[in-house]
Amino acid sequence: MKLLLVVQARLGSSRLPGKVLLPLAGEPALVRMLERVRAAKSPFQLAVATTDLPEDKPIVDLCVERGIEVFCGHPLDVLDRHYQAAIHYNADAVIKIPSDCPLIDPAAIDRVLQYFLAHLGEYDFVTNLLPPTWPDGNDVEVMTRSALTSAWQEAERPFEREHTTPFIWENSGRFRVSNVTWETGHNYAQSHRFVLDYVEDYQFISAVFDRLLPALGPAFSLEQILDLLGRAPELQDINRKHLGSCWQQNHLHELKTFGPPNGPLNWVSGSP
Repeated sequence: MKLLLVVQARLGSSRLPGKVLLPLAGEPALVRMLERVRAAKSPFQLAVATTDLPEDKPIVDLCVERGIEVFCGHPLDVLDRHYQAAIHYNADAVIKIPSDCPLIDPAAIDRVLQYFLAHLGEYDFVTNLLPPTWPDGNDVEVMTRSALTSAWQEAERPFEREHTTPFIWENSGRFRVSNVTWETGHNYAQSHRFVLDYVEDYQFISAVFDRLLPALGPAFSLEQILDLLGRAPELQDINRKHLGSCWQQNHLHELKTFGPPNGPLNWVSGSP
């Protein structure tokens, strides 16, 4: 099975424009994130999926300069971007990771992919977000090409096109969906925010990289981040006011999974 890991990225973020190219310990945030993604042990092909807008050419140039596969697609229809990338790279399954997760734990990627591969043929969609237990910013979603194709063909609502996977997990009676929980038994999804979406998030993530990278390198573990926060709890105060902020809040009236009648559930970051 050919697994394609897609990191979708663009520069047009409304809350923090150009965030994926902001410096983290001397390198663009996107480069730091890809270093961590590449530290995962599971086999996959890595590609950055950006848009075909001229404003996103700096992402293309950066990827070409660093020898990173890059695919350009629709600016807003991120579902189409993932589908076209799957076709382009002839992938059997696609792993979706948004570029606002520069502190993603390589072990979280491995946990989800190992579960998907261990149950090959049993599930169309596997994630660690339904519900999340890892700290917010460890988003991993893997879907078969067949499920992705069905979503691409049938999804109509704007948020389904923008965020790629809602059509699949909203139709769990049709698609075989499974969730991987953090093996520690802890649930830090609402208490720990590692997402790059606001200026305070950038200040927090920068502080973590500045403290840990010099001694540990760019692929320091989640356990080492949590150890740092235990020693310097004031770091979490930097972006504490944004805990729980997510794109689903704007769509609760449309979402079966999070909206009425069951009420909103915990979720994490959105798609850049």
